[in-house]
Amino acid sequence: MKNAKKNVTFMLTMLLSLTMLLSACSKGNENNSNTASNDEPTSSQKEVVLKGYLLGETPKGMPEVLAKLNEKLKKDINATIELNYIGWGDVQSKYPLLLAAGEDVDFIFSADWVGYGEQANKGAFYELKPEDIAKYMPKKSAAIDPVAWEEAKINGKIFMIPKTTPDSNVFVSVLRKDIMAEAGLTEVKRLSEIGPYLETVKKNHPDMIGLNLDSQVDLPTPYQHLMRDKIGYTTAPFGGGPLAQGATYDFTDPTGKIYSMVEEPYLSAQKYAANIMKNWYDKGYVNKNPYANKIRSKDNYVEGKSAVAFGNSIDIAATLEAAEAKGIESYIIPSLMPNGKVPMGNYIGGGISIAANSKNPERVMQAFDLIMEDPSYVYLTYYGIEGKNYVVKDDKIGLPEGVTADTNTYPPDAAGFWFVNKALFKPMSTWSQTYIDFWEKQDEYNTSDFIFKGFNFNSENVKTQIANLANASTQYANPIYIGAVKDVDKAFDELTKNLDSAGLDKVKVEVQAQAEEFLAEKK
Repeated sequence: MKNAKKNVTFMLTMLLSLTMLLSACSKGNENNSNTASNDEPTSSQKEVVLKGYLLGETPKGMPEVLAKLNEKLKKDINATIELNYIGWGDVQSKYPLLLAAGEDVDFIFSADWVGYGEQANKGAFYELKPEDIAKYMPKKSAAIDPVAWEEAKINGKIFMIPKTTPDSNVFVSVLRKDIMAEAGLTEVKRLSEIGPYLETVKKNHPDMIGLNLDSQVDLPTPYQHLMRDKIGYTTAPFGGGPLAQGATYDFTDPTGKIYSMVEEPYLSAQKYAANIMKNWYDKGYVNKNPYANKIRSKDNYVEGKSAVAFGNSIDIAATLEAAEAKGIESYIIPSLMPNGKVPMGNYIGGGISIAANSKNPERVMQAFDLIMEDPSYVYLTYYGIEGKNYVVKDDKIGLPEGVTADTNTYPPDAAGFWFVNKALFKPMSTWSQTYIDFWEKQDEYNTSDFIFKGFNFNSENVKTQIANLANASTQYANPIYIGAVKDVDKAFDELTKNLDSAGLDKVKVEVQAQAEEFLAEKK
């Protein structure tokens, strides 16, 4: 048993360090000094304030962390950051409007799943030229695989500073082991199997809701987990967001055939998920009005108000830790495709884009060269203030004495700096054994072998139709996702009719054309 634990620690350390070690072996450590990433001395640079936006909610401890961050940036590159957040419920509406309005913005969180390609094609982002990247971002240039820059190209040009280390992309559901025992369950492989668990919650735990979903992230999540029983669906159709219906493909299909989500085989997969959600909703296993709820299921899980927590392989660690501190033992269900795999995260799954109208693009590059790649900046923005939000002991990251996962004002991964180089991280001493066991299986679940890896859909020719699809989805698909429909077949008839009116066929034709061109170039 002791040897097994030693092996776990060793494997975790190796997993978290491998990328950086490979880079360091070839690049050396010439860029590890905490100085301006520029030929120009800091003293001669004009002081600037960089205004930017990240996604999510502001952590309670952000003012102190931002003050420390600005103190460091002021010293190193004579710049400070004015940081704002776009709440999850506002991303679909506020994000594109913010860029289109030409407001005073220098940088913004960017990713393929929030329309990176679409915004780049609209001219919203500043082009990052290779010579400027080399000059102003030496640390990033030294650490990153050149493939990442290729992945970030739109029509041959770069508009994003991508992450250096792609994340594992496994979505998970988390159950309470005590309630599983009450329900007579010892093993659950898929979310579709939790009916007895939810029934037990309803019967024995009146103060708890089985699926206590929020309006921002959770609303489509259990539905999507259920869909993956039948088809290789990721998180969003081409050009759309996680809540949208549109054109997509089957991750497990090597031919790359494009489907509309309301045609076969997608329609059957959706109806399968919809019928289960309706059954659960009708039985009172789902909160009646997720649209009005802003508290994530994983937060309600820790508070004993939700029997299921939804998250991913990164953010669920803090949830498991906080739950364990309250005596809650957890069980993880990975959301896998029918072939038992999920696509490995890509480089453009999170990064920073500079606004086209930024007056200080070079300084933004300097700032994020430090924030993304300098260890002192990485730990500050991701973990907070050492001694207050985290400590390093025995070469592991832990919590200061008297601080718990529940009381930490700046939890890891909570502040929107998801693009920092995670190869620089040390293992967490607070990881629960449940999470360690899950983490060790990541390589079994993740695969980079899928047909549309690196494909960036250009939605410019169908941007009106995609906006119409999003509106139709909000009205006709959202109720299906949570099970709040009287008749599933009729609900899909209505959804299909409105998606067709919104221009679904035109979007599918455009996706098909670009997909065929992409696949032809890969041969």
